Amino acid sequence: MAGSKEIRNKIKSVQSTRKITKAMEMVAASKMRKAQDRMRAARPYGEKIRNVAAHLSHANPEYRHPFLVARDTVKRIGIIVITADKGLCGGLNTNVQRLALTHMKEWEAKGESFDVCCFGNRGLGFMQRLGANVISSAVQLGDRPQMDKLVGATKAMLDGYIKDRFDRLVIFYTKFINTMKQEPVMEQLLPLSGERLGSPTGSWDYIYEPEAKTVLDQVLMRYIEAIIYQAVAENMASEQSARMVAMKAASDNANNVIAELTLVYNKSRQAAITQELSEIVAGAAAV
Repeated sequence: MAGSKEIRNKIKSVQSTRKITKAMEMVAASKMRKAQDRMRAARPYGEKIRNVAAHLSHANPEYRHPFLVARDTVKRIGIIVITADKGLCGGLNTNVQRLALTHMKEWEAKGESFDVCCFGNRGLGFMQRLGANVISSAVQLGDRPQMDKLVGATKAMLDGYIKDRFDRLVIFYTKFINTMKQEPVMEQLLPLSGERLGSPTGSWDYIYEPEAKTVLDQVLMRYIEAIIYQAVAENMASEQSARMVAMKAASDNANNVIAELTLVYNKSRQAAITQELSEIVAGAAAV
């Protein structure tokens, strides 16, 4: 059995760790509420721009935007992976990385190659370790998604699709379900499918100024940017929720460890007292 001094040192060490995890839990809880508010605030814009894009795409059938045209064959795939910049958030990053790796192996088995864009340090490091072809990235995004930090890496992927460097663009991120549940998902970004874009109700007609091509190009570009912004906002809300849950679990485990160590310490101290009493009694009896 370890000595009383060693046990006391272990208890102090675990108590110090508990203070850190408790503080991180409270910080994550505060950031989580703000991240959820930002995520929900972005949803109405995303829904509105989706409706506008759907109406415009169906109202001018003589012009088909490249984002709406499906390729006959898929030889190369563009991948956008959204992860957190930091760890200590449970299996959040690992789960989305595992999902991306599973699909990458499936595509490789079919003879398809891929280019990668990474948002977040964790995903960037993971793809670099895999030896993937990372053509753009954005890291240190902070706690608030900002479009000016995302637009550069996003444009590189959209330009690659327009210039036929790859035939399909997909996105991996963690979707926020609720505080206790976050789900890694893969969604096809390009070409825009009917399920994502939707079909407008009724017939629509527009007068375009300056022309249909210019208007549709701008609207669909804003639509793609809105999708990526929403995915980053969802991932950030998931990150803070997962971190709060992970730090709460760590604090609870620290409490359990402290209780167990305290019990061991008390037993050790009681054994030492009993031994001293036995020695005193034995000495008195000998005299």
